[in-house]
Amino acid sequence: MNTKNPDEHKFMQDSEMTFQEVFNFAFQRFISIIQGLAEEPGKDNFMDILKRLSCEAASENVLLNMAESCKPNNFEDFKDWAINPSRFMKHVLTFDIIEDTDRVFEIKVTECLWAKTFRENGASDIGYATLCHTDFAGCQAFNKKIRMTRSSTLMQGDDYCNHHWIWEE
Repeated sequence: MNTKNPDEHKFMQDSEMTFQEVFNFAFQRFISIIQGLAEEPGKDNFMDILKRLSCEAASENVLLNMAESCKPNNFEDFKDWAINPSRFMKHVLTFDIIEDTDRVFEIKVTECLWAKTFRENGASDIGYATLCHTDFAGCQAFNKKIRMTRSSTLMQGDDYCNHHWIWEE
């Protein structure tokens, strides 16, 4: 029964779970299933397929949920998620903006709930393939002029993630 707002559907109410509890609930079963599939013959090929399909899904998600609402999809629009992070992003990532110019944007992520969740479940390879690897495709889906480089990720055991985006004219 909803005592907070009688007009709000029960599905839309606060679950009273921490962000970490939500991530554990959301990802532990997924991780187990993917780990089982990855143990089948051809694990390397499976991971390549997982990366490809995850990038396709991420690109489609960006096009449907972000790029369309941010027309004209310029570099300032792209950076907004980090400059003005949502409540969700503030709770699942800890990062600093290292550089912010008209052509370069770089952040250093020192805490990531996705990386924590997947690493604690022995699935950093799956987390990288389904989440981190898709960052490259996501920025390209937003605007083909954005190029991303990264040499370290928390998911792969590094001390931080170094996301570096360049606006190419």
